[in-house]
Formats: sequence, structure tokens, C-alpha cells
Amino acid sequence: MINKKIIPTINISSLLDNKFNSQKSFETIKNIEKACVEIGFFQVTGHGISLNKIKKICEVGNKFFKSKKKVKKKLAPKKWNKSNKNIYRGYFPNDVNGKEGLDIGDLRITSNYSKKTKNQYIEYLNLNKCFSKKSIKILSDYFDNIFLLSETLFKSIIKIYKKNPDLSKEVFSRLKTLSTLRFNYYPNQTKPVEISKQDGVALGCETHVDSGIFTVLYQDKKGGLQVQNRKTKKWHDVPFNKKALVVNTGRALEFLSKKKFKATNHRVLWNKKERMSIPFFFEPSYDFKMHNSYLSSKDRTHKGENYEKFLNKSLKKFIEYQR
Repeated sequence: MINKKIIPTINISSLLDNKFNSQKSFETIKNIEKACVEIGFFQVTGHGISLNKIKKICEVGNKFFKSKKKVKKKLAPKKWNKSNKNIYRGYFPNDVNGKEGLDIGDLRITSNYSKKTKNQYIEYLNLNKCFSKKSIKILSDYFDNIFLLSETLFKSIIKIYKKNPDLSKEVFSRLKTLSTLRFNYYPNQTKPVEISKQDGVALGCETHVDSGIFTVLYQDKKGGLQVQNRKTKKWHDVPFNKKALVVNTGRALEFLSKKKFKATNHRVLWNKKERMSIPFFFEPSYDFKMHNSYLSSKDRTHKGENYEKFLNKSLKKFIEYQR
């Protein structure tokens, strides 16, 4: 059942270019707050990423997944390609959990920076093995744009707490961020990944919550994404809107907000149709100190575990990251 009242659509154009102080932006931020508190899912329009750019990123993804297996495996982590050193970034095959995937970190990360940083998640992925220079430029531009959009959304959360939006720099540093641009490719699945224990529905992706601050998703018109209403526990389709990107809250935002903004259960239905989705997992810097009153406290000398450790615990429940 499609219920647009459950999953609101918010035009965020008033927030672009760091414009957070107008009456219009105030109303937009209140709408974001309401959506995050009540359902943890909403769609954004007026986000500044053109339909042409979305079309191009989809073309790059679809071309990659239609290439031969031996080509895709050039980017596979060590678990599936012994000649590679990468563990976290890269391609994973569909025998893992019914879907193929490609995980790309910040494209500004160089081989030298990765070696110097010596962090398990800051991996250099040599995209030249599978992508043309033109395709890499499209990937890089999209990462830049979706990162800026995600940061704008986080700045709106900071404004809810009546703080300076520039505090986002403490949480997100481009070369340190663990943010991931993911391509999920669902082939013609012959059987579901699991049957929901709650309502017996066949699933193409298991029921879960995300790890980071926000996930910003482009889902194709074939759809299949569902979100669970926290109060009624009923499931609702996330409607496709070609002009919109889907946003949901994650565990990191729930933690930093003392559970004001909870992560929400979602899943993907099994529908036997070939399709692709492109989520962007907006994740803090690996060395950001996770403090559960970060947003509400006036104290800037926070202590807590590094986000890297927080993420490491969260990823253990996902079969594709059991490497």
C-alpha cells in the first residue's frame, strides 16, 4: 500500500548553498525534524542533483553489472579475488545474499593516502581496472554532489539544536569519511533471500536498519523498498518519484541524538525483476568521537569511541561484510 502521508516529500531547495536562516528554510527544517522523529524516512525534491546526472550514474552502474564476471571481479575484495588487497571496498557477487554490489569510498583517496593512513576502511580502489575516465568522472561528480546534499541535511539537524551548521566539519572530513556510494544490483532472483517472520512476505533484501547518519537513495521505478511504521509495525511501500531521492535515518544519528531520531526498519520485496538501486551511506570520519549527547551538549571536548569502532560493530550483522 502506497501511503504518501506516511512517507512525506520535502522540497529542500531553500536549504541549498547553506541558506539556513530564512523563514522558508525554518519551515523546511521543521518538516525534516517531523519526518525523522515520526517515521525516519522521507523523500527530498529540489535537492540540486539534475535528472541528467542521475540518469548518467545509473548508466554507469548498469554497464558495470552487465559486464563479464571476470571484469567485475577485478574490483572484488580479497575474499573473492585473492590477488587484491582491498577488504572493505569493491565488488561483491550475488551468491552472497542474492544481490550484486559495488562499494565505492571517497574518490579523492589516493593509493599513497590510503597507505599513509593505515585505516581498515580507508582503501584505495583502482577504478581504472573496470571504468573509463569518463565514467570515473561521473562517479566522482555524483559522490561530490550527494556528499554535499547529505551534509546539508545534517546541517539542518544541527540547526534543530540551535547550533552553527559549520559544526558538521567536526563530524565529516572528506578524506577521513567512511561514507560509501553503493550500487545494489538485483538480478532475476530465483528465490527470496528470506521470508519475513513477521508477515510471511518474500524478501529480496533482509529487514534491517542502516549504520550511518543518513542514507540517501535513488531507487528505480521498479521499486520494492518498504519502510515499517514504528507505531503500527505495518509495512508501507516507498513510492517512486523520478525527481526525488529517498532519505532515511541511521544508527549513528540515533546515537548522537540520544534516540530522538531513531533508525527505522526497512526491507526490499522479492519481485523477480532485474533492478538497481543506488544508496549513499553518509558516514562520519573514522576518528570522530561518538558521544551520545554530541548534538545537545554545549561541551566541545567530547569523549567516546571512534566512529570506526561503532561502524565495525554495526556491520557484523550484514552477511556481505563478513570478510
